[in-house]
Amino acid sequence: MPRTPLTIEKTLTLLAATPQRIEAMTAGLTLAQLRTAPNHGEWSANDVLAHLLACADMWGDRRILVMIAEDHPTIRALNPRTWIKQTDYPDLEFRSSLRAFATQRAELLAALKSLPPDGWSRSATLMGAGRPLEITVLLEASEMARHERPHVKQIERIVSAVSIPT
Repeated sequence: MPRTPLTIEKTLTLLAATPQRIEAMTAGLTLAQLRTAPNHGEWSANDVLAHLLACADMWGDRRILVMIAEDHPTIRALNPRTWIKQTDYPDLEFRSSLRAFATQRAELLAALKSLPPDGWSRSATLMGAGRPLEITVLLEASEMARHERPHVKQIERIVSAVSIPT
């Protein structure tokens, strides 16, 4: 069951902050550090960013932007972990991947900021994730923002673990 959405302002703030926070946290790391997992079986910063890109494709491009462009579409759910296997995201160099993520986020934010208040209520039927779900732009954008927060903290922990003390 979806949670209560965040406010529009909070959603926009969190979505805007994610690429900036990742850039700031990882600025001094080498490519090797960005691909190093703190422990066996854990993700590297590069892995987390690849996951965030796949999630941005699913929530942003395949759901939110479609709801903005179409009147009550039916959208087939696709798990980001399934989608990522069809991409080269895990193999991309971190900095170019972060640029792509930031560009994609800027495009999503531009679309969201251009919405009138009632535009955040635009909806769709999401199929393929159990029973059909009614989703809205605000609900999906809120869930996207909420989902990213622990991953940003995860990158922060990874950076701390792989950084060489100076």
